[in-house]
Amino acid sequence: MKRVFRALGIGVLLVCLAAGFSAKAQESLTVAEVKRVLAQAIQEAQARGAPASIAVTDRVGNVLAVYNMIGANRQFSISGTDCTVSLGGVPTGCIVVTSGDPNKGGLEGVDVPGPVAAIAKAITGAYLSSRGNAFTTRTASQIVQEHFNPRERFAPSGPLFGVQFSQLPCSDLSIATNSAAVTIGPKRSPLGLSADPGGVPLYKNNEPVGAIGVISDGTYSADLNVGDVDSDSDELIAVAGSVGFEAPANVRGDRITVEGKTFRFTDRGSAALRSTPGAAPSFDSLSASVGGLTPVATYFDGTIRAGTVFGAAASGYRPDTSGVFGNLDAYVLVNSANQPRFTPKAGTEGTADALTAVEVQTILRNALSIAFRARAQIRRPLGSHAQVTISVVDTNGDILGIVRTPDGPVFGTDVSLQKARTAAFFSSTTAGTELIQGNLGTYVLNARAFIGPTALADGTAFADRSGGNLSRPYFPDGIDGTSNGPFSQPISVWSPFNTGLQLDTVIGNIVQHRSFLLGLSATDTQQNCSNLPVQPETGKSRAANGFQIFPGSVPIYRGSTLVGGIGVSGDGVDQDDMISFLGLHNAGIELGTGIGNAPTGIRADNLVPQGTRLRYVSCPFAPFLDSGEQTPCNGK
Repeated sequence: MKRVFRALGIGVLLVCLAAGFSAKAQESLTVAEVKRVLAQAIQEAQARGAPASIAVTDRVGNVLAVYNMIGANRQFSISGTDCTVSLGGVPTGCIVVTSGDPNKGGLEGVDVPGPVAAIAKAITGAYLSSRGNAFTTRTASQIVQEHFNPRERFAPSGPLFGVQFSQLPCSDLSIATNSAAVTIGPKRSPLGLSADPGGVPLYKNNEPVGAIGVISDGTYSADLNVGDVDSDSDELIAVAGSVGFEAPANVRGDRITVEGKTFRFTDRGSAALRSTPGAAPSFDSLSASVGGLTPVATYFDGTIRAGTVFGAAASGYRPDTSGVFGNLDAYVLVNSANQPRFTPKAGTEGTADALTAVEVQTILRNALSIAFRARAQIRRPLGSHAQVTISVVDTNGDILGIVRTPDGPVFGTDVSLQKARTAAFFSSTTAGTELIQGNLGTYVLNARAFIGPTALADGTAFADRSGGNLSRPYFPDGIDGTSNGPFSQPISVWSPFNTGLQLDTVIGNIVQHRSFLLGLSATDTQQNCSNLPVQPETGKSRAANGFQIFPGSVPIYRGSTLVGGIGVSGDGVDQDDMISFLGLHNAGIELGTGIGNAPTGIRADNLVPQGTRLRYVSCPFAPFLDSGEQTPCNGK
């Protein structure tokens, strides 16, 4: 087969590899189907004596329904520790803080409305899943903790460590409002991505069409021990709702491995249900004594609606028709008028070194080419190519272009942008100054004590893998008993809800949005994350959708001058690293304008803090579907 591919030529090869994902599915949830999902979940909640808040979304985050059962807790306490819940629903044994003060436990102990938690779970199940992989919030819990797997001593942190603080309500990428009608995505999540079991994706004819999210148990937390098997009421109620809309067995998380470890999907399946979903009474027959549809400001207006077809313009994602990316099967984001939102454009700095539109287009096209050649890590069937989103920004953090493969999971859109901005920000000579101006100076002091007195001011080039090394509660990563990195909380107080710099940059936005949803504030958070200084050219901070701290981005240089960043997300982190690094390298060769990766002498892997060398990128050993080339990033 390899000989045939080589004879066909690389252009035809890429089309062949992508063909399995290019056809429009034309599948979405109807109003009747949303009602069926709700009715099945409600029946299981009744059978368990566990009144619940239940939400259903489509694949791009439109909230199609929110239902609150009579007796369901109206508010839940965020907890990153094992908690017991009293009969009155008040959690004990948890860290409790007021107003989300980052000095007293991050988000732990902050109360959130039950319907809001259910929405976050549903969006997570939808955003993490695709045709090639079906992940739940239990899967998410497994991959965001200090060890992978959780409680496995001397193991590195989860491969998507930090992803929970993406899709934020303050993100400038998302379409914020969703109160009166289904509109284009991606939509924001009120709490970012969720690690609390109870969010399960929904499929029709093998196509992902959304997810269900459920909360009933008193806390919004995480599965801190994947070594046992839980009978989690949230998860089982969601499983009941998903009956008839189950993910195909061959793409579920428990069929996908990373580093020799299998992901979790759900701890128990439909055999553990106490009800018969197919016999659930119709939704329309339920009396008001059971519960009712619950409006949630900017998310749901109280009327059940149908979802969108992913890949059609109404979803906000569709095939590119401009030819900008050649014959590659590129997908772009569009607005409500079906016009591309992020066509390649020039940098906003107004300097001679700024990226040109042609350079941005060439970088995106080359990175996309690598994605179509790369062997996927987290999807089935084996031998599939990587499915990702690619973002390019300038040094102001302005979005210069976004493109994606057809089936990249939706979460990767916001995350790829976070990664690009993070690489550009921390590689700048003003990073330390801006953090100080944003009331985050403690982390600057930590970094300078840890790395050296010129850290965050000397122009060292930080890829996201490098900054991620410094954002773990153990340094080196996964080595129990060591101190934390300078951007992390110490392990004594660290949790998925109290991580360090990444959370502290945006915690005010999250708490403001929560207060708005509770009716405690008339003002919602702005679509501009963080207290970092506003850039005059853009009117936003350089981290307008927050930072990201797992690999998949590199800064962009013209010679030795920083001009931007490229971020990739959607597949394994080594694949994301390779697509960003090699895509930029190959674009530089094609352009001949000095654009490329950072000079080797200023890359962060020259730093050896505390006797441990930082990493820059880590590429797969033999990553390509069309060649036997090995270690493709070496020497570049």
